[in-house]
Amino acid sequence: MNKGHIRNLDWAGLETEIRGMGQPPFRAKQVFQWVQQKGVSHWEEMTNVPKTIRDQLAVKYELAGLSVLKRDVSKLDGTVKYLLGLKDGETVETVLMAYEEQEGRDRKTVCVSTQVGCPLGCSFCATGKWGFIRNLEVNEILGQVLAVNQDLSRKGEAPVTNLVFMGMGEPLLNYDHLIKSLRILNHPDGLNISLRRISVSTSGIVPGIRRLAQEGMPLVLAVSLHAPNNELRDRLMPINRRYPLEELLDACYYWVSETNRRITFEYILLAGINDNLQQARELAELLKGLLANVNLIPYNGVAEAPFRQPSRNRITAFRRYLEEHGVTAVVREERGSDIAAACGQLRGQEMRGKDDYQI
Repeated sequence: MNKGHIRNLDWAGLETEIRGMGQPPFRAKQVFQWVQQKGVSHWEEMTNVPKTIRDQLAVKYELAGLSVLKRDVSKLDGTVKYLLGLKDGETVETVLMAYEEQEGRDRKTVCVSTQVGCPLGCSFCATGKWGFIRNLEVNEILGQVLAVNQDLSRKGEAPVTNLVFMGMGEPLLNYDHLIKSLRILNHPDGLNISLRRISVSTSGIVPGIRRLAQEGMPLVLAVSLHAPNNELRDRLMPINRRYPLEELLDACYYWVSETNRRITFEYILLAGINDNLQQARELAELLKGLLANVNLIPYNGVAEAPFRQPSRNRITAFRRYLEEHGVTAVVREERGSDIAAACGQLRGQEMRGKDDYQI
């Protein structure tokens, strides 16, 4: 018998399963908390759930989490990068970034992957260089967050507070599993992470943006732009040939009109490619009138890509031009530059047979 994974069940699915056993609804709540909040990997850990229920579930469902194959900590800023093993032998990357918020509270942000590899082939991205393998299941998406929480718990630290779906893969090409994962992560008997503390990034999947706008989720939408015109974006991001800037911007206006929420545009600055003031002018014109802000991201070098990071003066001039022309722009702080923290780099090293990292 092929077993499913119990973490693929949302609240309604698990409640239906428990009711089908002739058990009262409160048992579903207990199991859901063990599975989706505490992230247990063994049925016997569910100490307040009768053995008869555990045994029946074990016949139909797997419970194991993801295995941590490698874990590296940045000496510069404490960023932690994980290489996580999946049941079929594939791997995904997850990154933990810690920030200090006002009043001394810590914000712990996890960068979550949604696919093994990526089908989009952006020229500056390490993930796409290794091709696309498959979509992640719901349990594999959730398992990344739970693996990080367990690591934090072992050190006596508070759990994850924020999520960014900006890891390996294109989230909106794994739409149904993404949405189901978001609802489980937000559930009060799960990790109870506010949707306002969750960002979903897309390279510009226009139908997915429009569909997401209808979900009623007050999350942050981040659009990877990286070029202010179709000619350059076609070269950097092949997806632009399918959904050119005119269609993408139309979908972005639709998002704002339906959700009344600002869009964040991600713009990786590549020396000599997209970082001059003429391109800053084009970008300001492109975004004029749209409820949006721009995250400028100095390029984090990838061995497989022939790009460089612009000088600090060049980055500052680009940001200043946008600000002076009515576009809110910030330069994103570089994190984990000493541990290959850009998406796909650690998995790429693993695939090349390197073993530079230790748990």
